[in-house]
Amino acid sequence: MLPEKLKTGDVIGIVSPSHVAQQDIYRRIIANIERKGFRVKTGKNLYKDTYGYLASEAERAEDFNGMVLDQTVKMVFFGGGYGALEILPYIDYGAILRNPKIFLSYSDGTSILNAIYAKTGLTTYYGQTPGEFEDLRQYDYEQFTSNLVRGDVREFVPNSDWHSLRDGVCEGTLVGGYSWNIALLLNNRHFEFDPHGKYILFLEDYEKFSNVAVVSMLLSCIEQNPMIGRVSGLLFGHYSEALHPELMARLGRFGEKHGVPVAYCDDFGHGKNHAILPIGSHAILDTHMKTLRFD
Repeated sequence: MLPEKLKTGDVIGIVSPSHVAQQDIYRRIIANIERKGFRVKTGKNLYKDTYGYLASEAERAEDFNGMVLDQTVKMVFFGGGYGALEILPYIDYGAILRNPKIFLSYSDGTSILNAIYAKTGLTTYYGQTPGEFEDLRQYDYEQFTSNLVRGDVREFVPNSDWHSLRDGVCEGTLVGGYSWNIALLLNNRHFEFDPHGKYILFLEDYEKFSNVAVVSMLLSCIEQNPMIGRVSGLLFGHYSEALHPELMARLGRFGEKHGVPVAYCDDFGHGKNHAILPIGSHAILDTHMKTLRFD
């Protein structure tokens, strides 16, 4: 199920399930979004720090579900941090089915985006947060408009060199995001995979957050889950400014062990490029030709 695309003048709802928004930063973000022709509505608990580090689960869920129920809001936009997993039991998935709209985030937003897809079948979008609008890059905004406004994306447009770590062609439903969140989601009742389906998994992590040993541990967590038998290929996003040989070797071993194509790129994740990937769409990954196509 695809949400309706954005139009000039539409309302974008901003909430913060994973961090306490800073008013001075978000004023600039909101102003830049509005300069692009959209209107912005913010959750009433956006700036609260009830726990000292986050608003309460109830407050964050109230903001999130409020945007879902608000008929004027066409997109729910939220950033990363820590804490999105906490509100999965409080999200009104039935309301999302009745009011499908665009959900866009990345990093810790992985948990919510994949849970919404798994519970409702609605395509959600991984790759950008409101923070990208503080200093918006041309590639990022082209990704935003092509995926969410024009809706004319049939093939992923790269802005970096791709590296094939195991050649091959695979197809399946696209799921994934930040490696920590995916590892945590695999035993969560809010994320159930089709035991008869095929999935192209995309992952990303960042050297400032996780060294290669940690990434390897998270990959092992994924490998030890029954879902690994349904993974047909892996695309890994930005990790470091220069290619990290230990990570490349670990990703190559992943491909060899499971007999699946694997590629690495710098187009999405915590780097300079913030491409958008549609969670729930059917895709074909060709690691030799370095392409990702969408049906």
